Amino acid sequence: MPEGDTIFRAASVLRRWIGGRRITGGSIERLVGETVEEVEAKAKHLLIRCTGNLTLHTHMKMTGSWHVYSAGERWRRPRSEARAVLECGDRLAVCFNAPVVELIDRRSEVLHPSISRLGPDVLKPPIDVAEVRRRARATDPQRPIADVLLDQAIVSGIGNIWRAETLFVERVDPATPVREVSDETLDALVATAARLMTASVSTTRPQEPWVYGRRNRPCKRCRTPVRSARFENGRSVYWCPNCQRHPL
Repeated sequence: MPEGDTIFRAASVLRRWIGGRRITGGSIERLVGETVEEVEAKAKHLLIRCTGNLTLHTHMKMTGSWHVYSAGERWRRPRSEARAVLECGDRLAVCFNAPVVELIDRRSEVLHPSISRLGPDVLKPPIDVAEVRRRARATDPQRPIADVLLDQAIVSGIGNIWRAETLFVERVDPATPVREVSDETLDALVATAARLMTASVSTTRPQEPWVYGRRNRPCKRCRTPVRSARFENGRSVYWCPNCQRHPL
């Protein structure tokens, strides 16, 4: 599943590739003739803002991705999977398999039901940690911290990989109820997620995960077998039962 850092990277590529260019063709007729003014990653949402007060909003969820091509270049995915195509002269931007592709009025972005409810974005410094705390304390106090970190309405941009890695780095058991997580630890989790994801954006060589996807393999820190379990949303959480058992 694309996470905040993946979307951030995609927005950067699209900005370089079609930013400032006139849309000369493609699958969205209302955008033809308009100019791409801005491309922004907003947590896991990607917004392409154009003249005419139009915004192309896409959400990748589990399956979507943006690709860029030169005119005539062979596509890396079948054309039948393309959900949106923007032609800008000799350059193309193609969105494949995204469940959400919609054209909205730019002025209505702040009212959009998905975008407007997002919590502070871990990739948009300075992070409003006080607001993250407020939203976290307003949720069910028994809710596991692993589920809180994945809730985009509390803090946005963190996906399944980075919540596992963040909890490991901060030595927090993913099942710990949020009421037992101190403000200091909550702030540290948000800061660590931001640091790890920012580092991921700036490198072309991903770091080998500490625990994510390593079920039953030895922990890199203590050699205890890594565990996994499904939490609130059905996504698997990975953790080391030895390194992450310490009281908060």
